[in-house]
Amino acid sequence: MSSLDPTPWWARAARPVRVPLPVALMVRAAVGMAVPLGAGLLAHRLDLGVFAGLGAMHATMNDRVEPSWLRLARIGWAVLASALGMVVGSALQRADADGVVLGVALTLTAFVSGALSATGPRGSAAGMLLLVSAALGGGMPLPDPWWAAAPMMVAGAVFVVVLGLFAGVPGRPGADPRVRALAIVYEALGRTLADLGTARAAASRQVLTARLNQLQDLLPGRGSGTGRMYEAALAATEAATGLLWARRPVPPEVAGVPVRLAAAVRSGGGEVVVPGWGPDTPSRQALDVALRAAADAVAGRGGPPGVAPAPPPDPWRLRVRLLSRGSVRYGARVALCIAAGSVVTANYPLSRGYWVPMTIAFVLKPDLGSVFLRAVSRSIGTVLGVAVTAALVALTTDEWALAAIAALCVSLLPYATAAHYGLNTVAMTPMALVLIQLGGQSSAAQFWPRVLDTVLASAIVLVFGYLLWPERPRHRIEPRVVEAATALRAYLDAVTGGSVDGAEVWLRRTAYRSLADARQEVRQGLAEPPPTGRLAERWLPATAALERLGGAVAAFAAQLRFGGRVPDPAEVDRVRRALDELTAAARAHRPPSGPSGAAPPGPSGAPPSDPSVPHDPARSALGRAADELEALLAGR
Repeated sequence: MSSLDPTPWWARAARPVRVPLPVALMVRAAVGMAVPLGAGLLAHRLDLGVFAGLGAMHATMNDRVEPSWLRLARIGWAVLASALGMVVGSALQRADADGVVLGVALTLTAFVSGALSATGPRGSAAGMLLLVSAALGGGMPLPDPWWAAAPMMVAGAVFVVVLGLFAGVPGRPGADPRVRALAIVYEALGRTLADLGTARAAASRQVLTARLNQLQDLLPGRGSGTGRMYEAALAATEAATGLLWARRPVPPEVAGVPVRLAAAVRSGGGEVVVPGWGPDTPSRQALDVALRAAADAVAGRGGPPGVAPAPPPDPWRLRVRLLSRGSVRYGARVALCIAAGSVVTANYPLSRGYWVPMTIAFVLKPDLGSVFLRAVSRSIGTVLGVAVTAALVALTTDEWALAAIAALCVSLLPYATAAHYGLNTVAMTPMALVLIQLGGQSSAAQFWPRVLDTVLASAIVLVFGYLLWPERPRHRIEPRVVEAATALRAYLDAVTGGSVDGAEVWLRRTAYRSLADARQEVRQGLAEPPPTGRLAERWLPATAALERLGGAVAAFAAQLRFGGRVPDPAEVDRVRRALDELTAAARAHRPPSGPSGAAPPGPSGAPPSDPSVPHDPARSALGRAADELEALLAGR
């Protein structure tokens, strides 16, 4: 076995992600919170202003720099679920429901919340806020009239939406988020080309894949100029993947072409000259053709042939996912934790009974990484957040000053959420406590009990949603490996079957996204204590081998198109058998032992770099990939 990354799991867990400051989102978040609170103070209806600020916060949590229609859908679904939860909770409080009725109602809401959360990123946001708002509505003092809480939340969210309406106004170069994302893809492609043949190439490729995925999420399909430029960027990206696998660098003047393409995209178009550099291998020829097609697309002369958009979404997909086994299981998981919390807190004198279920909802949000790390980070972040809040309130209790503090805290959320879950909690805790203080619902003396509430909620999640829950870590990592291997096999079948239409392109993107998801799941597992961390380490060589196989298939596709190679059925069958064997091993929970002498993982669990010697273009790219995958499975 190879040596493993010596970094302790707790050090990986504490390491924040380096992300750029989203200045526009931070300013929008601050204004979105400050204006409702300020209006409430001026109108002497701070009770309404607090709920409007709460709605603005929920909108901010789901705000992104993206086209208006995508942004409206993302925020709209989340706030609609939040308002519905507030109606449920406030109606229960208005009816003076006892603890048993409230616990049963929250448990049923938790099941719906969890099932919805498992349907995807938007469902995750909506499901979490449904439960959070139901808990808040059942415990927070209601405004006058009581039914105004939900409408005021919607009003605060609408204000945040209006603030961002001009973020993507056509006619201003670079204003459209899709254009900015496309330019970022080309810049990442330039870095990848510059790093070809070096130890940095694998990490650059991962960044490039992430940027391409983000751009793809912003595009509804083909037809627009941005869509055609996306198709060209996609072709160039896949050509670069084949070069990375083959360890074939390109001249600096060629590596600089994507940077010039990015500048042209930001300025609204223009001519970009691709130098004549005499590509001498199929992979280099594929890159040359792709870069020239990209230059034509940026100049407005159309996109590359044979590229099609993703298939249209299935209108029944949400219904199917909501009723799927995975959604039902996650709904049961959240409901179990809420039920346990209701039972535990029934005999526990809580001054703010909504804090425990609210914390459970945040910790169990399924797309924020490890449940274990979230529970621990939530507790530590709450301690720090309460300490900060107590210090600030000790300095002043002026309502205008507290409103400014709330606006400052919410402005930090866009950055903190992307950087580390613990930082997100440090920013969110003071904001929540200040809103409670503004509503006259608490005092500084009641801040520290929130630490005990958070620790209790985190312990409930760790016991009932992690340690005792039958879904162990292998049910998170290994299904991702199965999905990646299955998608990669479908892509290989399309390449070797002679497909040149949009099906191959879609399968290729599906395979790379699945590989990225598997790598992310393994990386998150590496930051957990044993046994999850050890399991992630054992699957790391397999995910790295699958990523290299993806590059090999891309290089093989270039050999078929530009090198005149004919697929060897025996060779293709070797790769298929290896993929099938790896899939069977993942389903049987048997990580392959891996070849001896494999390169150790890099920092943060990055997979090993690609082979250290250039690939001979006269050999089949699939042959070497088959050798490596078979050696991995045989444990040689």
